[in-house]
Amino acid sequence: MISRVADHCFWFGRYVERAEATARMLGAASSLALDAELPPAQVWRPVIVVTGEEQQFRESQAGDTDDHPAWGDAELVQRFMVWAEHNGSSLHQTLRAARWNARSIREVLSLETWEAINELHLWSDSSGAQTIYANHRDQFYHHVRRGTQLALGLMRSTMLHDEPLDFIWLGVLLERVSQTARMLDVQHHAFTAASKNPTGGEIIETALWLSLLRALSGSEAYLKRSAGRVSSDAVARFLVSEAAFPRSIAYCVHSAYDRLADIRPPDRHDLPGGSALEQLRVLDVWVTARGKEPLGSSVHDLLTHVVDEVHEICGLLGKELLGAA
Repeated sequence: MISRVADHCFWFGRYVERAEATARMLGAASSLALDAELPPAQVWRPVIVVTGEEQQFRESQAGDTDDHPAWGDAELVQRFMVWAEHNGSSLHQTLRAARWNARSIREVLSLETWEAINELHLWSDSSGAQTIYANHRDQFYHHVRRGTQLALGLMRSTMLHDEPLDFIWLGVLLERVSQTARMLDVQHHAFTAASKNPTGGEIIETALWLSLLRALSGSEAYLKRSAGRVSSDAVARFLVSEAAFPRSIAYCVHSAYDRLADIRPPDRHDLPGGSALEQLRVLDVWVTARGKEPLGSSVHDLLTHVVDEVHEICGLLGKELLGAA
């Protein structure tokens, strides 16, 4: 496979996963705003911070001040995260990028996968999507989630399980690691504030943890593992170390290593990609070891390390396998 095709496959996977994660996060924040007695900024600011667009968001809002930050306005945050052309992480821009990469590798995608992502992109460009967004916000986010999940499922069930799918799924998994780590880390600030609230603090904290689990499609899986008990340590450990949950950090890192090892076998020293594979192997071993230790106050340091390592691994992949400059 030539590096140009591999690069488009990798980024197609990342953008599809990113669109689904953003839609889930926005949907969960909308529910949290209704269910928990929290200041609007405490609900909506994490959505901006997770995507790394905090500074750009503030600069794009003319009335934004330290006393009246714009991220306290739910509508402003949602429009920025759904429609903003200047926000590369908005749903509209992410779906456009996913479709552009898919069109570039049309010859390696199955017809069903191409149709699913193309139809979702065309829908997001339509007046019908604007109407649903205006009148049925939850339905809008649900439609994006279902469309991206359909594309992800069709890849696995209609494409040959060879190098193109390996690169696509490697992108999905590394994007998923980063999304889980960032969301868990950023929400920690809201949890800390809630725990200091003398009135209803425990109830609000539980609502926050459940909102995070819903944003990661993990509430049902967690409750089955925990017999219905919700605690900060248990949720954090589940999202970091649960080997059977497909969005946990441990599961995704290990699966990403397996994918890259299929693409570039560890014993093939004549092939490029050795540095990325080794760094991913080391991260896999490190994350597995953390699962045997108490997390305690080290959660932030652990998640920061994971995000930084994934960023470096993606950079190495770009240089060694994907033809990036």
